[in-house]
Amino acid sequence: MKVTAIIPDDLLEELKQQAPGKTLTESLILALRDWIAQKNIQDLNRQVRTRPLRFKERLGAHTLRQRNRRR
Repeated sequence: MKVTAIIPDDLLEELKQQAPGKTLTESLILALRDWIAQKNIQDLNRQVRTRPLRFKERLGAHTLRQRNRRR
């Protein structure tokens, strides 16, 4: 999809320095994907805070750590 947007030059310059894209479009896509991923993580964290994870009775954090160490 083509989009026309008015973005300040200083913001685009900073984007070019920070995002590893070869073109401005690629850098914008990378930055937007990163921003969306961060928002998704924030949403998941908010969900876990309001409704914490519950383990099955015999499956707790300690048991999971032990299983992962054996791998």
